[in-house]
Amino acid sequence: MRSRRYGLWVAALAVVVSVWAYGRLPDTVATHWDLRGQPDGYSSRLWAVTVMPVLVLLLTGLFRLFPKVDPKGANYDKFLDTYWLIANAVLTLVGLGHVLIVANGMGYSVQVDRLLPVGLGLLLAFLGNYMTRVEPNWFVGIRTPWTLSSDAVWRRTHRTAGWLFAFGGLMIAVAAFLPRPTFLPLTAAVLVVASAVPVVQSYVLWKRERQGGA
Repeated sequence: MRSRRYGLWVAALAVVVSVWAYGRLPDTVATHWDLRGQPDGYSSRLWAVTVMPVLVLLLTGLFRLFPKVDPKGANYDKFLDTYWLIANAVLTLVGLGHVLIVANGMGYSVQVDRLLPVGLGLLLAFLGNYMTRVEPNWFVGIRTPWTLSSDAVWRRTHRTAGWLFAFGGLMIAVAAFLPRPTFLPLTAAVLVVASAVPVVQSYVLWKRERQGGA
């Protein structure tokens, strides 16, 4: 999971799935679902089997590029294994999404609108476990003007974010199996809290740090 070539393997497997499934798919394939779990967006068969492998390749290229263009690029050496674990976890979710969409298009009983939130929740929980290992940078983690201006604020904010992501992600994964009137507001609430609290905390900590240093 720490390999820099992992994304290429995910893309290759996605291409194999696409080639195998292409002739078995209908001319149009559902690629988007509404809040009730009903397909409300369709793509051509070619687009449906192409977009995700291409996205995996693009993301792999971006993950390779980020450390080279980041003004804080020297910090990547301190958490490079963690960086690629996070990158490859994201690529895995994209690859999973491709498999689910293709399987649904082939007529298998696959609840994409349920299984993808499970994957998202598990990804957030996974990220939460590694938040405290991420060093200050411009592309991964809680990147606010206040975390990027203070290493101490960065570390304290990421400790909080780690707990929120871990527990929030597990809640989303479990909630995906609940009735939609419960799942949707609960998931929205978890995402808002998990994203907003670290941002607010980073500002408060930065403000206190400035006042303390005045």
